Amino acid sequence: MLDCKQNTELLSQSLERPITLRERMAMRMHLMMCRGCRNFEKQLAFIHKAARELPRKL
Repeated sequence: MLDCKQNTELLSQSLERPITLRERMAMRMHLMMCRGCRNFEKQLAFIHKAARELPRKL
């Protein structure tokens, strides 16, 4: 099972590269039990979306 540090690193990596089924399952299992990492996932998704839209607004 992943700890929070491993999980947040994997969440970040998942935006840059395809993750394996094993990594995805470990990440999802951790997210089911950890509210802090679920919040981090939501914040990361928000920042990623905002960064993608930034060039269009300039």
